[in-house]
Amino acid sequence: MDMVFEYLLTPQIFILVLIIVILRSSIKFVPQNRAFIVERFGKYQSTKEAGLNFIVPFIDKVAANRSLKEQAVDVPSQSAITKDNISLTVDGVLYFRVLDPYKATYGVEDYVFAVTQLAQTTMRSELGKIELDKTFEERDTLNARIVSQINEASTPWGIQVMRYEIKDIVPPESVMNAMEAQMKAERMKRAQILESEGQRQSAINVAEGEKRSQILAAEGEKAEQVLRAEGEAKAIIAVADAQAAALTTVGAAANTEEGQKAVQLDLATKAIEAKQAIAKESSVVLLPDGSSDAASVVAQATAIINTLNKQ
Repeated sequence: MDMVFEYLLTPQIFILVLIIVILRSSIKFVPQNRAFIVERFGKYQSTKEAGLNFIVPFIDKVAANRSLKEQAVDVPSQSAITKDNISLTVDGVLYFRVLDPYKATYGVEDYVFAVTQLAQTTMRSELGKIELDKTFEERDTLNARIVSQINEASTPWGIQVMRYEIKDIVPPESVMNAMEAQMKAERMKRAQILESEGQRQSAINVAEGEKRSQILAAEGEKAEQVLRAEGEAKAIIAVADAQAAALTTVGAAANTEEGQKAVQLDLATKAIEAKQAIAKESSVVLLPDGSSDAASVVAQATAIINTLNKQ
């Protein structure tokens, strides 16, 4: 046993172990998206990026191990007062990444705590510039303004804020009740407007239908009158044509000897009928001078016809 112990304490073994320890201390494997801050005698020496790196053992040391990935930090709930003096409870989520490991190590003690506190103070400041109603309407604008203000202040820390998202905005209970009543009134107002619009459109449709019906009725009546007038005109023309044809036929027949006799007979018959009618209506009967019978009346009528024929 003593011989084994003496063998282990030989200078060769001691030197080999020392070499292994030195190599292990000098070789540093930096993972992807990380950075090592190396100090020499307590002073910043270099920044080692991803891959195989070497340092001087017992002299250099890794002072900080910084992640270069995007990080999400929950911003605790806090109270903020709007421009119209309404107290709100607001929380959010902050997304940022380390751009400069040197500044993140030596520019601030705890960059995560610092950027979280900066987000809270910036949120309170921005909420104090707007009214309550706009905090719900302009949430995206508010987030963008908070990110811009944080980036301006966090530049010396080597931090870049990617985005800020407000999770919840909780107003006081009294304000919530007032907002609920306002929304209910708005819904009722919209319902009444829609109902009145429906009634107005219905009345317009009824009026348009009645108007159209009256127009159609008037057009139908007009067309009926036109057709009736055209029918009456055609009937008058047909009657006139028939009378003209009858007169032509009578005239042609009267121009013959037989026709003359027929005319004389017709005139005598009508004269007798006229006298009979007068005798029924009046007690006094007037007769032509020297004419006491129907033959004289026929003779007079015949003389008149012959005179007209000569003319």
